[in-house]
Amino acid sequence: MAAVSEVARQMICPNYINGRWTHSSASSALERHNPARHSDLIGYVPLSTRAEVHQAVDAAAGALPAWRETPAPVRGKILLRMARLLEEQKDDVARLLTREEGKTLAESAGEITRTVNIVEYAAGEARRLTGETLPSELPRNFAYTIRQPVGIVGLITPWNFPVAVPVWKIAPALVCGNTVLWKPSELTPFTSRRVVELLEAAGLPPGVLNVINGSGEEVGDEIVEHPAVRAISFTGSCEVGSIIYAKAARQMKKVQCEMGGKNPVVVLEDADLDLAVGSTVAGAFGSTGQRCTATSRVIVVESVADEFVRLLAERARNMKVGDGAQPGVQVGPSVDEAQFNKVQEYLEIGKREAQPVCGGQRLTAKDGNEYGQGYFIPPTIFDRVPSEARIAQEEIFGPVLSVIRVKDFEEALAAANSTRFGLTASVFTTDASRVFEAAERLECGMVHVNSPTVGGEAHVPFGGVKATGIGERETGSTAIDFYSELKVVYVDYTGRKREGKLY
Repeated sequence: MAAVSEVARQMICPNYINGRWTHSSASSALERHNPARHSDLIGYVPLSTRAEVHQAVDAAAGALPAWRETPAPVRGKILLRMARLLEEQKDDVARLLTREEGKTLAESAGEITRTVNIVEYAAGEARRLTGETLPSELPRNFAYTIRQPVGIVGLITPWNFPVAVPVWKIAPALVCGNTVLWKPSELTPFTSRRVVELLEAAGLPPGVLNVINGSGEEVGDEIVEHPAVRAISFTGSCEVGSIIYAKAARQMKKVQCEMGGKNPVVVLEDADLDLAVGSTVAGAFGSTGQRCTATSRVIVVESVADEFVRLLAERARNMKVGDGAQPGVQVGPSVDEAQFNKVQEYLEIGKREAQPVCGGQRLTAKDGNEYGQGYFIPPTIFDRVPSEARIAQEEIFGPVLSVIRVKDFEEALAAANSTRFGLTASVFTTDASRVFEAAERLECGMVHVNSPTVGGEAHVPFGGVKATGIGERETGSTAIDFYSELKVVYVDYTGRKREGKLY
């Protein structure tokens, strides 16, 4: 944390309140450097104040009446314009995302493409905010439902998908007629700014979307606690999510939390091992393991485990680690020093709990000049990991994979379900009956068959169970359920007082 000098002020990321870019009144800011090259100072993110949250709430409240009265298809057209602008600027946004977050350019471009799909789907939902007509128990009585906005909603988003995750919250919130307060991650403020600039250029009215940069302890807490904010959508850690859920519940606010994962791949004895290995590598080490759907455990039947681990280690050792902006790089850096140190701590824990296979240490200038200024950890595999080990139970959020050996299908499912998380899982088998049994018995929100644990589609619900998630699912039609309220209307057209008992 540093005091903001006049020179630094020119590089500070502004807030966006009531349609204006404004510098925070805060006296302190955080430096944001490229995680692959520390010498590359991207800029500063202000530690905004609670008073600035209040200003944003006032702006959102002022914009709400006109925005909720704007026809939903008109709201959808603004989102469609934003999607077209994002497509046109895809390469520029991807480069900024890679510079700020660290993922490879290919991964950043993939995130942008997915975001365009999300916006297009949400814009289409603007023409599908339908209710239903229902038969009444009474004659000459018409019963129907309509959807209405919740009001002001607060969004708190993570750094690992700084375009896609915010947009899959913002888009349905706007389509439903809500106004928005958004606290992006302190680690990706400049990518977040580009998202807002695109919505602004698409014609979003002032006050409908307001962005306050800052810490979770100040800005995030004030958004959650402010009585005018009627719904909270959060993506992040279980520890923070449980605090948000408890605070919001005291004010009877709607809450949606998507939190951690410890996602298993189950490899049975009849699996296509080449397919399983390729999918596991992509799920475990893509995005440097920094995604909630990352594969962090692979549960392998003992009869094929030796060959599976051999093939897996061979692929992992050959992955190119480096600056995600460089051609051919497959694994980028950890996002910042704190995350880097956390992963290194788990590497040491893993060495005590299991058998190291590959990786297991940071890369430095001794390993290559390109590693001298970044937070680089190579793909790491631990074998013969006990199911109860910390590296098999706790979310690491890095390129670290635990191999758990089991004797059969039943033991594999028990191991897969043995954590407090329940986001996603994969099963590799050619046995159709086991496919359906695994899909039914795996304790998670999403199951993949013969494909990685990662990935999703814009029109399909996203979320998990157990400690992973609470509230309605994100994306798809279920997102509309969270950002709208259902109202029932009865129209009695008898023209006279009804006789008898009314329930």
